[in-house]
Amino acid sequence: MSTVQEIEAAIQALPASEREKLVADLPGILPELNGDAAWERILSDPRPRPALSALGDEIAAQFKANPSRFSEIQDRDFDRRS
Repeated sequence: MSTVQEIEAAIQALPASEREKLVADLPGILPELNGDAAWERILSDPRPRPALSALGDEIAAQFKANPSRFSEIQDRDFDRRS
């Protein structure tokens, strides 16, 4: 396989069970799919983000002024809702 098109065709030709296995294996094959690596790239990006920085500063000021306004996140907050 020498081109992306050939790789895509080979993947599409796989049975569904093999594609599912490939999906599970892809983060190991392509580390850039790893969520932690993606966040690390975001966090270490040196480009300024003035709007995001301003929003963070505003939230920090609101929290400092009234911390009780911000409820603590609980594990159950991440449970799926019907």
